[in-house]
Amino acid sequence: MTKTSIVSKANAFIESGYAINLVAQRVIILAIIEAREQGSMSEIGGIHRIKASDYGKHFECDKTTAYRSLKSACESLYESEFVWTDKDSKGRDKINKSRFVQRASYSEGGGYVEVMFGNDVIPLITRLSEKYTEYELQQIKDLNSIYALRIFEILMQWSSVGKTPPITIENLRTRLGIEEHQYKTMGNFKNRVLDHAINEINDNTNITATYEQHKEGRRIIGFTFKFKIKTKPEKVTGIKRDGDTPDMLTPLKMTDKQRGVFAAKLSEMNELANYARQGEDYKAFAARIEIELLDESKHAFYMPYLDKLGFRPY
Repeated sequence: MTKTSIVSKANAFIESGYAINLVAQRVIILAIIEAREQGSMSEIGGIHRIKASDYGKHFECDKTTAYRSLKSACESLYESEFVWTDKDSKGRDKINKSRFVQRASYSEGGGYVEVMFGNDVIPLITRLSEKYTEYELQQIKDLNSIYALRIFEILMQWSSVGKTPPITIENLRTRLGIEEHQYKTMGNFKNRVLDHAINEINDNTNITATYEQHKEGRRIIGFTFKFKIKTKPEKVTGIKRDGDTPDMLTPLKMTDKQRGVFAAKLSEMNELANYARQGEDYKAFAARIEIELLDESKHAFYMPYLDKLGFRPY
């Protein structure tokens, strides 16, 4: 594993529907990271070994617990399927069903499991699609609910704008792998799924998320999720800064106005062209950079470019 492990999935994968447990989802994520690091399509389609020691390191559990979890996930992963939508040659929606893996193995006493992705999964994890989502493994390591993890991925798909489009209840339930008989009442769905997931995301990741509900008459028909990167001034002092007040608790010490101006300039730098996502225009790229400039873990990356643009911290 690399020091900064990046999970990359096509948006079609993020939007797909499936019902697997948390450990199985983690196995898929670790296998995606290993596959992406292999570099060639033939190797990505090969066997990927997940060590209990790596699982334990990333998700903070002892090796015995890690191996027991991996073995259990491996036994069920082969039977799991996912459903995703793409377009046929005439632009019509085409619903596809496939399996995550074509092989799943575990070694008794070996401390590892192995998975081989199904052929339909490979294009969804290799950026062959121009629309994909990335996030750091570190961001989800403390999420202990499959619903929290899935909703976090949905939010990351819209990281450049900080807000999802409206998602119907039916679509959201499908994405979260919720069966028809589960959480049938709206109160139960909100309390046991949405509220629990949002609280877990807010407590354990670098974003703060909320949701608003959309109604048709008195009936709730969907939700929109909003989120922002946590900032130390609001977290520590609870005081909302105005646009001209520099952020003195972060290395960049930028005002909100400066952040917008420099994000626009950064998005147009040739040196950062490869950092833009495929299909991302300058406006969307600048919006994503503006959000990332609030994230201290990104400051070291951007500082050389900001220095070149003439930015000087207060």
